[in-house]
Amino acid sequence: MMVPRLLLRAWPRGPAVGPGAPSRPLSAGSGPGQYLQHSIVPTMHYQDSLPRLPIPKLEDTIRRYLSAQKPLLDDGQFRKTEQFCKSFENGIGKELHEQLVAQDKQNKHTSYISGPWFDMYLSARDSVVLNFNPFMAFNPDPKSEYNDQLTRATNMTVSAIRFLKTLRAGLLEPEVFHLNPAKSDTDTFKRLIRFVPSSLSWYGAYLVNAYPLDMSQYFRLFNSTRLPKPSRDELFTDDKARHLLVLRKGNFYIFDVLDQDGNIVSPSEIQAHLKYILSDSSPAAEFPLAYLTSENRDIWAELRQKLMSSGNEESLRKVDSAVFCLCLDDFPIKDLVHLSHNMLHGDGTNRWFDKSFNLIIAKDGSAAVNFEHSWGDGVAVLRFFNEVFKDSTQIPAITPQSQPATADSTVTVQKLNFKLTDALKTGITAAKEKFDATMKTLTIDCLQFQRGGKEFLKKQKLSPDAVAQLAFQMAFLRQYGQTVATYESCSTAAFKHGRTETIRPASIYTKRCSEAFVREPSRHSAGELQQMMVECSKYHGQLTKEAAMGQGFDRHLFALRHLAAAKGIILPELYLDPAYGQINHNVLSTSTLSSPAVNLGGFAPVVSDGFGVGYAVHGNWIGCNVSSYPGRNAREFLQCVEKALEDMFDALEGKSIKS
Repeated sequence: MMVPRLLLRAWPRGPAVGPGAPSRPLSAGSGPGQYLQHSIVPTMHYQDSLPRLPIPKLEDTIRRYLSAQKPLLDDGQFRKTEQFCKSFENGIGKELHEQLVAQDKQNKHTSYISGPWFDMYLSARDSVVLNFNPFMAFNPDPKSEYNDQLTRATNMTVSAIRFLKTLRAGLLEPEVFHLNPAKSDTDTFKRLIRFVPSSLSWYGAYLVNAYPLDMSQYFRLFNSTRLPKPSRDELFTDDKARHLLVLRKGNFYIFDVLDQDGNIVSPSEIQAHLKYILSDSSPAAEFPLAYLTSENRDIWAELRQKLMSSGNEESLRKVDSAVFCLCLDDFPIKDLVHLSHNMLHGDGTNRWFDKSFNLIIAKDGSAAVNFEHSWGDGVAVLRFFNEVFKDSTQIPAITPQSQPATADSTVTVQKLNFKLTDALKTGITAAKEKFDATMKTLTIDCLQFQRGGKEFLKKQKLSPDAVAQLAFQMAFLRQYGQTVATYESCSTAAFKHGRTETIRPASIYTKRCSEAFVREPSRHSAGELQQMMVECSKYHGQLTKEAAMGQGFDRHLFALRHLAAAKGIILPELYLDPAYGQINHNVLSTSTLSSPAVNLGGFAPVVSDGFGVGYAVHGNWIGCNVSSYPGRNAREFLQCVEKALEDMFDALEGKSIKS
């Protein structure tokens, strides 16, 4: 069954992106209507009947765990880890597993990973900046004059609000992964399945090889914020609020984008308000409050209490409940590296990093989404991202020639003023110093490998993702002479309340293949090297399929550990094994997404001596965006990735490899 080949990570939407998508009829009145689409099938139609995330068998988890440990350990270490696994599997691990299964049976409305995963994110005390929030940058509008900052900010805001309305009205197409779109992605099928009750609808889709995905995270896209609290943060949502939050030069502005009846305020009015904000000559904030959202969560929680008690409760409530946060930057983007730095962290003054997402638009119209990660994963954000790009470029609400409405923005737009005590000013200054010092240490670099991509690799019967991952293994081996813990995220949204599972790309196969290419290429014929690549590709394909089906080992071991802690049981030895610590110290943290709307995406390393590797294999090229801290060199790593790709392409073309 080939379900997961694309259940993978971030799903390119079949119908929702690109010229093949049906355009919607315009509603009465001028300009496009209130909705992006009018789905025949209600948005949440499949939610009740989604299959539950399976808990793998304990012996499968142990076997997979040991396979992933094999390339990372020497024989002596491996034998020790094997012993820890044996006693875990026959002792405390067995008991914990049985308890986890029993607990899961009592909670059929959710998945076994959902609670522990929220806990993991919300209990983390590190800053959300760099440690958790990733970014995705939009491609420019194909019509260049639409990249004017005001025009694009208006169009993207209107499209985002249309998405909100479409989602809440149940008119957004359900997120479905189609293995045979000719059969399942048709009006005929949709008209039929609409009448199948929700409790059975998933099975109907399954019969035509379509896999509906979990959409339980979508409601948190809007009106939502992560609130700092001592020891564990909280997610806050107020779907009654109708205002947008706009940040410019560290100043906060709000205005309604929905009227009393829940209709979208006219695009020309939104344009007028944004124009007013862009032309406001107020100086940049002296003590930019936004820095606090980049603080350690306990420090921020304490400062937030001080903010509340200094008479800022109402203003903070406006920030937290806003539909989303639009950040207008006063400078153009110079290049892809500048784009990555600006959208991943910026200067700290003009983002509210706790918001479920910030929509950032620079002076030249370069746009991106920076999102908080606890509430949801790439699938929900990418769907929103794709729909906003498609709607704002294909059916823009205004044109560059459109005149803003003659609205009195001085009345409608409210500038939030915060009362800051000396303690708060000190807190902001300390947060700024910490922010600036940390950002100085981050390096980002990117690569565009133009020799080929998906099309060429598929002709060679190779998985494009496997080849990209193999390049990272070869690059690290060439640069540092070793194989290290590697993480690739894979979505488990095919299941109710699924989140992600880990694919472990470093294997005995990639190690053998990398050593052949890097250490002794002359000792192997091109045919032998090709054969090793095929082996790696097959094994990576199997790991990917298993992960997408909830059959990895990482989440299962994580949930068992979480359960032990919750029950106050002493931590089992398996978790105290240095090898367990090492495999979870992910030096190579990788994630891929491809979509016609995405220019590039990125994130920081998850450990101080690691790399953060965002990549995409396109039809005829491969893009890679890498971040590092001082212990590692992103630029050099990318040179080694490029060399690895060149070598593999040479081998595939039957050429000999140069050392």
